[in-house]
Amino acid sequence: MEPIFVLVHSPSVGPSTWRPVADHLTAAGHRVRVPSLLHVGAGAPPFWPRVVEAVRDDLRQVPAGSPVVLVAHSNAGLFMPVIRSGLDHPVAGSVFVDAALPARSGSTPVAAPELLEFLRPMAVNGRLPRWTDWWDEADVAPMFPDPAVRRAVVQEQPTLPLSYYEQHIPVPGGWDDHPCSYVLFGPPYDDLAAEARERGWRVAHLPGAHLHQIVDPAGTARLLVELAGRDPEMP
Repeated sequence: MEPIFVLVHSPSVGPSTWRPVADHLTAAGHRVRVPSLLHVGAGAPPFWPRVVEAVRDDLRQVPAGSPVVLVAHSNAGLFMPVIRSGLDHPVAGSVFVDAALPARSGSTPVAAPELLEFLRPMAVNGRLPRWTDWWDEADVAPMFPDPAVRRAVVQEQPTLPLSYYEQHIPVPGGWDDHPCSYVLFGPPYDDLAAEARERGWRVAHLPGAHLHQIVDPAGTARLLVELAGRDPEMP
């Protein structure tokens, strides 16, 4: 049975960061789900159970025996162990796309101390600006292929609470009992790609900026299919 691609966006942005890739996969005959995590920053911590619930709820209409390939971009990589452990569906593979890696065991901090130091002065009443507002225009502009795509991604972004980045996410033992792989777009994720290789994962490089999946959705889709062990021929 062909697996369903489950494209998990970073809670710092929104599902539109995966829509172009989803369109290419669908056009090639693959089944795709893009769960929305836009609501996970509402309410009090912990936030990670809401991520798991969002993915699980999105798959409720999919028969429990249908295998899935989990694909996580950026910050969503930290949630892969709890997502995998919280699903009723068999997981045929996990692909981390320019993503943060969960700890090997124990729990994973969402943000390193230096990032928290950077973020805390930005918070107003405990809530942060949108992710693209953290950075200089010179850093943000190259990530988008055109103004329309940029508007869609920017307008959709949530304003997450600082406490979202202060949380720790558990790492259930045995979560990686299936093939895992890593797609590197570019720095600063090259060190994480090297760590993925040390873990014995397959690593592929598709050069680009951090949101390269919206710049080259066709190339990204082809690579996801290849890493998932499916037919690599894509339109």
